[in-house]
Amino acid sequence: MNSLREQIKDKKRIVVKIGSSSLQHKETGDLDYIRLEKLVRELCDIRNQDKEVILVTSGAIAAGKKAVHLKEIAGKTQAETIAVKQACSAIGQARLMMTYQKLFAEYNQVAAQILMTKNTIVDNLNRYNAHNTFSELLKLGVIPIVNENDTVATYEIEIGDNDTLSAIVAALTEADLLILLTDIDGLFTDDPRKNHDAKFIEQVDELTDELMEMGKATTGSNVGTGGMNTKLIAAKIATSTGVDMVIANSRDIGILHRILDGRHEGTLFVAKKDDGFDLPAFVENLHKN
Repeated sequence: MNSLREQIKDKKRIVVKIGSSSLQHKETGDLDYIRLEKLVRELCDIRNQDKEVILVTSGAIAAGKKAVHLKEIAGKTQAETIAVKQACSAIGQARLMMTYQKLFAEYNQVAAQILMTKNTIVDNLNRYNAHNTFSELLKLGVIPIVNENDTVATYEIEIGDNDTLSAIVAALTEADLLILLTDIDGLFTDDPRKNHDAKFIEQVDELTDELMEMGKATTGSNVGTGGMNTKLIAAKIATSTGVDMVIANSRDIGILHRILDGRHEGTLFVAKKDDGFDLPAFVENLHKN
């Protein structure tokens, strides 16, 4: 077990995902600048170690909602609700990127924006082009910042959550490691918020059906869209495409360099490449499962 953690030190291409609940002040919904600044500093430091970094970030809809002083996203009809959500995303994505650009510029780091939908992966030409764009950006030493394109995404073409999106990005870019920063320490035998006897699972060597079913019974905070279920779906995509994955708590952003130092932080899902795993088909059937 120790040697698997040790091997993390040698990982070269790392995808980091951070959720909405980790980026906002719970009381106000406003962006937590101190945490954002620490995240950017950590990512730049990882980059300075000659590693490649991709950030998958949530927070656009929340930032947009806050900017136009909306308490909740709701219209009279479903179409209206989608339109409000998409408008908030358009406003918030620009604000979020402006904040990231300023922070990355402090460390002389160039960042780029990539917005994706299901079609980016399902369509062969789109997938090929996205892969090439990521490769070129990483070659140039840039840190790509990825989000779902909520401004155009509807139910049919949305991935739906950034846990799954980050695993898709890790698979697409042939990353070595995916780190999901969340508001929980990792995987437990039950929801630790409700069951104090829930035991922490440090390492998962195989994603059994029992484990996947366990995830369906839990959901996370009310800010993000991802509960444990989406994290286990992410683990399925990552490990099946040969990417190790760690779920860890974003309470202290410094956990990133401790993970990359090979320390025992969070839950490690060990890659188990499945040559029969079809990423485009899996993504296409996401909402049908």
